[in-house]
Amino acid sequence: QAQVVESGGGLVQAGGSLRLSCVASGISLNITAIGWYRQAPGKERVLVGSITESGTTNYGDAVKGRFSISRDNTKNTVYLQMNSLKPEDTAVYYCLVQYTDYVHEYDHWGQGTQVTVSS
Repeated sequence: QAQVVESGGGLVQAGGSLRLSCVASGISLNITAIGWYRQAPGKERVLVGSITESGTTNYGDAVKGRFSISRDNTKNTVYLQMNSLKPEDTAVYYCLVQYTDYVHEYDHWGQGTQVTVSS
């Protein structure tokens, strides 16, 4: 059974850094992309950034130059390194794993991890 677990959230002061982890397990099909999303209170869930199976990354405008995504295929883990954090980065951060059997597309969300940035 597919499982996606995020970790690494917490409370940090503005200007600080955090590294989130996303571990995917129970997925035997081909993972095509893993994305990080965030949802602030009262707002929609938005894309923070993603990494494809080929290693191509893309980022939302709000985090470009501050956040970076990397992966460790040996651990089925994707990381979100967040630097120069701002109070507006406060949100629940979710990981979305997309995978395929080359006929159908599937996706699986994690439960989220809270990031709070104090001013």
